[in-house]
Amino acid sequence: MSIIAISRGSYRSGKEVAEKVALKLNYACIDRDLLIDEINLFHLPEIKLVRNIHDATSILDRFPYGKERYIAGIRSALLKRCRRDNIVYHGLAGHFFVKDVPHVLKIRIIADLEVRVKKEAEREGISAQEARNTLLKDDEERRKWALYLYGIDVLDSRLYDRVFNIGAVTVDDVVDIIVDTAKLPGFQPTDDSVKMINNLALAAEAQASLFEFPNASVSAKEGRVLVRLKAPSEQKGFITITVKNIVKKINGVEAVEVSIEPYF
Repeated sequence: MSIIAISRGSYRSGKEVAEKVALKLNYACIDRDLLIDEINLFHLPEIKLVRNIHDATSILDRFPYGKERYIAGIRSALLKRCRRDNIVYHGLAGHFFVKDVPHVLKIRIIADLEVRVKKEAEREGISAQEARNTLLKDDEERRKWALYLYGIDVLDSRLYDRVFNIGAVTVDDVVDIIVDTAKLPGFQPTDDSVKMINNLALAAEAQASLFEFPNASVSAKEGRVLVRLKAPSEQKGFITITVKNIVKKINGVEAVEVSIEPYF
């Protein structure tokens, strides 16, 4: 069965769609907060604050290579889940990590601003103008967050297989269409697409394990892991041994190659 990645904004309809799709297909339903709970990226409690997108950029910038380490941790946690198949992921930009995998169905959920304003005002007990200002600010911060982390514009419809506007169609309509689409032949895993997921997941886990080498570039193919990085020439031997010892402990790794480009 396929993997479904739902990109959603700050409004709650996207979460509702994801949960209903997962229930109908009997898939696991996960989000970014769950992935953050699965990683202990900085070994510090501040990582939990990254849930708040308003402060996330400044939080990551407090740490050396905070952005790179955060991406490595989230990528590894998500792709590890994807290896199990049969999942619905909902969040802001999870599809970025699986954008080239054929059997991943990539969905974007949007909603009319005025509909969102009305719901936000009722829920928070605020004026329509206050709700509108809050939502517009949230939308822009989420867009900047995706650009900052992944270099993608979540508003670009080319990133998705389907884009749905809640309002023009109901939540239940969207759920039914996604479920039917996920059953199409083009979104079923093949031997090649499963290998692609496995290779991506293994590379991501290796990347995340190399916490002390945040600039390392890691790729994997059927158990063979290649790590590329820069280091002073005199440290080449020590770093090579260190990296190999770290990566070879990962389940599924059969061989590790380390390529070091010396600093000049």
